[in-house]
Amino acid sequence: MIYIPPWKIVTILLVCFAGVLFALPNILSPNIHAMLPEAFQKTVNLGLELRGGSHLQLEVDLKSVLKEQLLNSLDEVRSTLRKEQIGYVGLSINQQQGSVNFTLRDNKDSPIQVDKALKILKKIDPQATVVISADGKGSFTLSPDSIQNRNRSVVDQSIEVVRRRIDESGTKEPLLQRQGDNRIIVQLPGVEDPAEVKRLIGRTAKMTFRMVDEEAGPIEITASGTPRGTVPPGTEILKIEDKTERAKFIAIKKQVSISGDNLIDAQATFEHDRGTPAVSLKFNAVGARKFAEISGNNIGRRFAIVLDDKVISAPVFRSLIPNGEGVISGSFTTQEANELALLLRAGALPAPLNVIEERTVGPSLGADSIRDGQLATMLAFVFVAVFMVLNYSLFGLYADIALAFNLVFLFAALSLLQATLTLPGIAGIALTIGMAVDANVLIYERIKEELRHGLRPIAAIETGYARAITTIIDSNLTTLIGAAVLFEFGTGPIRGFAVTLALGIVISLFTSISLTRLIIVTWLRRRGSVSSLPI
Repeated sequence: MIYIPPWKIVTILLVCFAGVLFALPNILSPNIHAMLPEAFQKTVNLGLELRGGSHLQLEVDLKSVLKEQLLNSLDEVRSTLRKEQIGYVGLSINQQQGSVNFTLRDNKDSPIQVDKALKILKKIDPQATVVISADGKGSFTLSPDSIQNRNRSVVDQSIEVVRRRIDESGTKEPLLQRQGDNRIIVQLPGVEDPAEVKRLIGRTAKMTFRMVDEEAGPIEITASGTPRGTVPPGTEILKIEDKTERAKFIAIKKQVSISGDNLIDAQATFEHDRGTPAVSLKFNAVGARKFAEISGNNIGRRFAIVLDDKVISAPVFRSLIPNGEGVISGSFTTQEANELALLLRAGALPAPLNVIEERTVGPSLGADSIRDGQLATMLAFVFVAVFMVLNYSLFGLYADIALAFNLVFLFAALSLLQATLTLPGIAGIALTIGMAVDANVLIYERIKEELRHGLRPIAAIETGYARAITTIIDSNLTTLIGAAVLFEFGTGPIRGFAVTLALGIVISLFTSISLTRLIIVTWLRRRGSVSSLPI
C-alpha cells in the first residue's frame, strides 16, 4: 500500500480548508462580507476594464527639470566666481546643450584667470565638463549621467506624490506605473469622472513663504491686465489670488524664507473671527525655528504665502510665532480648502505633469467583460472536466476535483495578495485550467504504461508518480520562466496575465502531485486490494 505520512495528510487538508476560507469572501454578499473578521475580508480587486473607471497617461515635463537644474548650476557658477573675485559677463544657460555659458572679463588690474576659474568651477560638480578658451569664453556642461539620474529621480518622486494624492482623495485600488522614461500610467477603477482627481494630480502645489518687498515701486496694471513696474534685483511681481476683486499684483522677494518641505501637516479649518474656510499648517522643528526667527524679526511687515507662483495670502506678522503653527486664510470655498490641505500634505510635484491621454470605461462595459470572462472560464472547466472523465474514468473525476480546488486556491492567493484581476488575467485563468490537468495526464499515462509492462496496480501508481514528477517539474519550470519574463518586462495587463499564470502553475503542482494522490490513496485504502484500475 502507498504510504502517506499523517503530517502530510493533515497539511494537505489544512491547505484545502484555508483555500476555501480565503476564497469564500469573493462570492459572499456585502452584508455578510462586512461581518467577517478583517483578516478574511480580502477579495480580488477588479481591474479597470472589468469594474469600469478612468485611465490617464501623464507626461512629466523633464524640460522644466533640466531648466531648473541649469538655473541652479548658474547660481552656483555666479556665486563661485564672485567669491573668488573673478570678473565675468554674459552668464546664461543653453538648455539644448545642457550648459551654463559665460565669458571671463579681462581688466587691467585683473587679467583673465582661466586656470583658476577651471579649478574652482570643477569643484561645483566633478561630473560636469568645464571648458574655458584662451579668450575667456567658457561653458559649464552637465554630464548626461547627471541629467539622466535627475530625470529618473523626478519621475519616481512624481509617482510617489501622485500616489499619495490619490490615496488622500479616498480613491481605492489605484494602479500607478512608469511607462518609458517620462510617462506615468494612472488607472482609477470605479472613478467614472476623473476631472476632480485629474485636477488634484496636475497641480504642482509648490508652496513657499517669502517676504513682501515693501521698498519696491508702485505696480501698474496695463489695459491687457498684465503688471508693469520697476522692481530691484532679487524681487519679482506675482499675482494675488483673489476672486472678489480685479487682478492684483504684489512685489515679492525671490529668496525663499521657508519651504513647503518643512510642513508636516495641513488641515482644512475655519477662521475663528470670521468663520470662513482656511487651512491650518504645522511645521517640523526646522520650519518652526525658521518661522519663529522670521516672525520675530519682521513684526509689522507682510510676508507672502506663494503657491504655484501665485500669492494666496499676504498677512502681516503681528507678533512672534514660536510654535511653528499658522493658518492660511483667503477667499477659499470649503472644497478648495480641503483640496489645498490635501495637496500640501501629499507634497509638491517636482515637475509639472501633462495629461496626454484620457479615457473612461463605463461600468456596463465592465459588467459585459466580467460576464464574458466567467462564461469562458466555466466553459474551459466543463470541457476539460469532461475530457478527463472520458479518457481516465474515475481517476479523471479525481483530477477534476483537484481542478476545482485549483481554482479555489487561485482566487484565495489573488485575494491574499490583493492582486488586481484584468481581462488578460482572466485569460491566464482559462489557460491555467487547461494546464492544471497537464500534470495529471502525464502521471496517468505513466501509470497506464507501467500497467502494460505487467506491474500490479498499486506498484504501477507508485512508479507512475515517481517517474513522472521529474518531467512535470521540468515542463512547469520552463513555463514559470516565461511568466517571470512577462512580469519583469511587461506592463499592467501583461503583468496580470503573468501573475495568474505563475500562480496557476505553482498551485497545479500541489493539486496534481499531492491532492490527487491523497484522493487516490484514500480510494485504494477503502477498496482494500484491487486487481485493476479505473483509468
